[in-house]
Parts: sequence; structure tokens; C-alpha cells
Amino acid sequence: MGSKTIYLASPYGFSEQWKRLLLPEFVAALEALGLEVWEPFERNGQVNLADPGWAYRVAQNDLQDVRDADALFAIVNGTPPDEGVMVELGAAMALKKPIFLFRDDFRRCTDSEDYPLNLMLFAGLPEKNWRNYVYSSIEEIEQPEKALARWVLT
Repeated sequence: MGSKTIYLASPYGFSEQWKRLLLPEFVAALEALGLEVWEPFERNGQVNLADPGWAYRVAQNDLQDVRDADALFAIVNGTPPDEGVMVELGAAMALKKPIFLFRDDFRRCTDSEDYPLNLMLFAGLPEKNWRNYVYSSIEEIEQPEKALARWVLT
């Protein structure tokens, strides 16, 4: 059996600066846990944006990757977070995939006293101990007591 796959849902591929500086840190941290990281900007990098229908193909490829991956790691920075990431997160919830969230944005974007974001973003996490599935630093990703490191070992 090969390593587990995780879909990295993020808006960081839309900016050359973010793509160069931020994405590699997340990929490396997830790979350090032994995961095979499916980063959609890299996986769909061969799409020719001049071809008619490219956007539909990219969206379909990304959705298929969410379906096929073992879990989803979503970067949910922003107020509100990126809409594409939200769709990928919703699809993963509907498919009952394990979900892990990353937010180091200190701004609150919420309709709840309990959660830092819209309460629906937490519907795919357990009611109790949901904080074990939410990460606020790159270093936290590898912590053995957090949900992601425990899931890798299951």
C-alpha cells in the first residue's frame, strides 16, 4: 500500500510570489509526515490557458482529485476565505473525507462565538476536539498530538 494522499486546497497558486514562497512550505510540511501531496496548481500546470474550455477542465480535474484523495488540507485564510477552497472543502465534507484546516489569519470572520470562521466550515470536523484539526502555523502540522499526524498513522 502506498502513502496516503492529501489534496492541498489553497489560493496560493494564483500569485507567483505565494507560489514560490508559501506553497513549498506547506507541501514540505505535509510530505514530512509521509503524505503524497496533491497540489492542484502543479497538477493542472500543463493546461493551456489559451485553449477554449480550459477553465472547465481545470475545475473538473480539481474536483476529481478531491474525490480521489484520501483527505483534504484547506488553507482558509482571508475574510472570507477563497471561494474555490470553500467549494473543495464542501465537496470533501460531502464525500466524508478527513479534513484539516489551516488559518494563521488573525482576523475573525464568523457568525459564531465558538468558531473563528463561518460555522459551516467546521461541519466536517468532530464536534468535540475540533481544534485538533485546525492548524495556525507550519510547525504545528507535524505535531504528533494533532489530528493530521494521528490520521497518517491509522
